[in-house]
Amino acid sequence: MWGTGSRKTAVARIRLASGGSGKILVNGKPFEKYFTTEQNRVDAIEPLHITRTLGKYDVFASVKGGGITGQAGAVRLGLARALKAAEPSLEPKLKEERLLSRDQRMKERKKFGRHGARRGTQFSKR
Repeated sequence: MWGTGSRKTAVARIRLASGGSGKILVNGKPFEKYFTTEQNRVDAIEPLHITRTLGKYDVFASVKGGGITGQAGAVRLGLARALKAAEPSLEPKLKEERLLSRDQRMKERKKFGRHGARRGTQFSKR
C-alpha cells in the first residue's frame, strides 16, 4: 500500500509491505539513523503506535525537501494514509487522533522594509 504526506515543504512517499519483519527505512537508511532526535522518531511512527501495528508492516519511506522535523511530519501523515489504505478499519482511530489531516501551517514570508515577516526596524526617538 502507498501513502503520501507533506508538512511545510517536505514531501514523503510511503510504501507498506505486509508480513515483514517490521523494519523501517527512510531514504534507504535505517529509521533510527535518519531521525536522530527522539521527538522526530516518536512523531514519525506515531500512527503505528496508535494502531498497534508496529511489527506488522515493513515501511519504506522516500522523503524530499524541508528539514528533519518537517520530514518527520510528512512521514507521519503518509504513514497514516498508507495504514488507512491497507486496513480501512483503522480509519476511525486515526481520525480520532487527527493523524489523517495535513498540518497546513507554513512559514510566513518576509516583507520588504522589515527584518523578517513581522519584525520592523528599531525605533529611535531622537
